[in-house]
Amino acid sequence: MIPVAALQWPHRRLWHAIGILLIGAVVELSLTPHPLEIGVEHGDKYGHVLAYASLMFWYAQLYPRTGARIGFAIGFVAMAVGLEFLQRLTGYRTFEIADMVAGAIGVATGWIVAPPRSPCVIEQLEARWPFRR
Repeated sequence: MIPVAALQWPHRRLWHAIGILLIGAVVELSLTPHPLEIGVEHGDKYGHVLAYASLMFWYAQLYPRTGARIGFAIGFVAMAVGLEFLQRLTGYRTFEIADMVAGAIGVATGWIVAPPRSPCVIEQLEARWPFRR
């Protein structure tokens, strides 16, 4: 069931802007010549899972209907695959199928932990907004 409040958030544009910034950050981090180093074995795979889980979790809150979530899931997996092919073209990044798989695992994880299985972060932020009307 979709919470009615989700459709009436006064700051919906802000939440969309944050989502776009998250997508931009994933693209930037995927194509930068100096990627973040995670100091554990296969740390980049954990980074992929976290990045795509965050994207899916965020957009699953904005679009709680199953059809929309399927669309975002397909889009984010396609983004993970596409960015890997773009990395191949850069000459300074590597192409890895394992990174595509990690992105897909992240998307699935984000969907699984999204509301209704966990609290809706955006709903909580809206409820605590300092300038509520």
